[in-house]
Order: sequence, then structure tokens, then C-alpha cells
Amino acid sequence: MTVIKKYKAIVTKIEKHFDNLYTLELKSLGKPFIFEAGQFLHLAIDDTDFSEQWPESRCFSMQSPPNEDIIRITYSVKGYFTTRMENELIIGKNILLKLPYGELFSKKHNKNNTVFIAGGTGITPYISLFNDDSFTSYNHPTIYAGFRNEEMNLYKNELTLAKKINPELKVSIIYQDKVGIMDIETILKDSKTDCSFFISGPPLMINSFKQFFISKGVHENRIITDDWE
Repeated sequence: MTVIKKYKAIVTKIEKHFDNLYTLELKSLGKPFIFEAGQFLHLAIDDTDFSEQWPESRCFSMQSPPNEDIIRITYSVKGYFTTRMENELIIGKNILLKLPYGELFSKKHNKNNTVFIAGGTGITPYISLFNDDSFTSYNHPTIYAGFRNEEMNLYKNELTLAKKINPELKVSIIYQDKVGIMDIETILKDSKTDCSFFISGPPLMINSFKQFFISKGVHENRIITDDWE
């Protein structure tokens, strides 16, 4: 059983990619972070004593591999809490974290010819796995990652590292402004009949792709989704 721990942490880096998209680096102020690839955390801006009620927070996928001493998250400004993050988080700001949550890659799945499907920042939990040494246990994996345009693909360096860790990884990047949205029918056609499918991205995309696979006879236990939001 996963043990959820609370951490006092500090913001060590803020990278602004576009008007509403940021990547943060967070470092523990005490005990080291303990988590597995593909898990997520709760982030709270308001500082409080751990004996008090946990303040307002939001969940974010951790895109760092577990062997690093920092945690990276990428977020877009969509509502009240992320607007507060944009306005209040600065380098050196103390925050609170609770982690780890989720069991994305601990769920039973076939590590042969595994297919990873990501829309936008939905790629982040995969990066956590791809940049960890445990990724070598996957045989002939494929990642299909869709972005609105090439500028939105912030993960080129991480995918290059993933290829070094597991040279069998096949990377297929789809830029919507050039070729349109991901062709889920082609993905299914090009996949092995017994492989596992991971789907991560906007909720509508996850549900649509999952229902398509089911309609084509893919057993539900072969479809694993990162849909905790």
C-alpha cells in the first residue's frame, strides 16, 4: 500500500513557455521525495503546519523520473487555483506537497510492444517513466504524442534521453497544424493484437479513444488511462 507523505518544498525554477503554460522545479526542504514513475501529487500554495487541515490544493502529474532529487511539473493556467500559482509562485517560494498518488504503471500490463498515446501535456507521466532506468524493461514500445504545433512540443530533450535509455522506443509526433489530429484507427491498425494501450491527455480525448478501442474489440483490461483529473 502506498504511503502518502507531506513535504515542505521550495520552488527552485519557473520556466514560462507561453502566456499560460509553465514548468516548475520543486525541491524538498527535508526528507527526499519518494514516488514511482507516472504518479501525481497535490500542491498547496498556502503554508500551514502539518497538524492543521490541509489547505486548498490541486493535483499535477510528476514528469521527473524517481531517481532525481527534484520534481518537475507542467501546468496551464485554466482556473482560480492555477491563476494563483501564476501570480504568487516565485523562485524561493515555500509550498506544500502531498505524494505519491496513482498507480498508472503499477497496473498489470504487457511490456511488449506497449503503446503510449498522449495529447499535449498528457505526455508528462510518460516522461517520468521514459527517463527512468526501469524503462529498459519495455520491449519495442511506441509513443504517439499529439501537439497543436511544434512550438508546443516541450519534450524533445526528454524524448531524446528516452531513446538513449531504451533504443527500441519508436517516437511518432503529430502536429495538428500540419497533419491534423491523431489518427486513432491507424494507431490501432499498426499495433500488436495483444499489446497494452496507455492514454493520457484531455478528458474528452481519453474517453473518445478508449471507447473507440472497446468498439473495435480491444479488451478493457488492455486499456490504461491517466484520468485522475
